[in-house]
Amino acid sequence: MLFRQRFKPDLWEKARVFLWPRRSWFRSFEYLRKRVVRLSASPHVIALGFAAGAFASCTPFVGFHFIIAAAVAFVLGGNIIASAIGTAVGNPLTFPFIWASTFQIGTQVLPSPQMEAHSGEFSVDFFTQSFDVILPTFARMLIGSVPIGIVVACIAYVVIRIITAAYQAARRRRLNGTAMAVANPNSADEA
Repeated sequence: MLFRQRFKPDLWEKARVFLWPRRSWFRSFEYLRKRVVRLSASPHVIALGFAAGAFASCTPFVGFHFIIAAAVAFVLGGNIIASAIGTAVGNPLTFPFIWASTFQIGTQVLPSPQMEAHSGEFSVDFFTQSFDVILPTFARMLIGSVPIGIVVACIAYVVIRIITAAYQAARRRRLNGTAMAVANPNSADEA
C-alpha cells in the first residue's frame, strides 16, 4: 500500500495520539482551520455549520456529537462537513472545562434535591441507585450546556465567518490576478 504505516501502532500509541497529537496542537488546529476555510460554500454557511458543531460539542452526549452537529447544521442550513469539523472544539483539553461549567450552570438553574447517602454495597437496587445519581447530574449538565453552547457557537460563528471571508476574498484576488496575467501576457513585459 502506498500510504500504509510501516509499523502498526498498538493500543497505547493510539491512546497517546488521541490525547496528544504527533506533531503539535498548533499544527493540528492549523490543519482544521485550512480544512474549514477551503470548503466551497459561502462564509455564512460554513460558519453556521462550524457553530453547530461547536454547540454540539458542549452537550453531554459524548459519542453523538457528530450526529447532533449534522442535525443542527441541516436544520439551520449550515455546512454539514463544517459541523463535523466544528465538533473538534470539544477535545480532551477542553472537555473538563466544558463539563465543569455546564454542571455549575445547570446546578444554578435546577434546584438541588437532597441526595441520599448511597452506600457502596452491591445489591439488587444497585443499578437503580446508580441511575438515581447519574440522571440528576446528566440533567444538570444538559440544562447547563444550552447557554454555554450558544455562547461558544456565537463566538465560533463570528471567528470562522471572518476567517473564511478573508480567505475567500484573498483567493478570488489571487485567481483574478492569475487569470489576467494569463489573458494578457504582454502587460507584464510592458510594465
